[in-house]
Amino acid sequence: MSECKTIAICNQKGGVGKTTTAVNLGAGLVRAGRRVLLVDCDPQGDLTQSLGYQADELDQSLGRLMYLATQERKPIVRDTILHHEEGMDLLPSNLDLSSMESQLVNAMSREKLLSLLLRDIKKDYDYILLDCSPSLGMITINALTAADSVIIKQ
Repeated sequence: MSECKTIAICNQKGGVGKTTTAVNLGAGLVRAGRRVLLVDCDPQGDLTQSLGYQADELDQSLGRLMYLATQERKPIVRDTILHHEEGMDLLPSNLDLSSMESQLVNAMSREKLLSLLLRDIKKDYDYILLDCSPSLGMITINALTAADSVIIKQ
């Protein structure tokens, strides 16, 4: 497979299986020989925690990367990626991401920030799965903008 496919998994409602879908789809793709990055786009960090990481104990996260990018610094995304024993990689999230909602309101190209962060690492993956929060805030809009396709869980 030559091109990375980015898929957002979203719904405004919580408890519909977005995180479960992301983990299981990622695991299935890894078993099929694909290189997979899971991105936790939810400040609650459910995807991060479901893979066994303590979200609130992580120094590096998606929220931190986005913050650095809004400060016109060039964050190194690869340094934040965690390598899970199941063969999937994870760009983790924690409560740092919740503060980005308000900061993105005044940022230039605010809906493209996640796309810009993922641009340099897409060549390393066949699939990037974006596990969205149950809202249509700026982080979810970023995920939808970065995605080639969307799975809407009902």
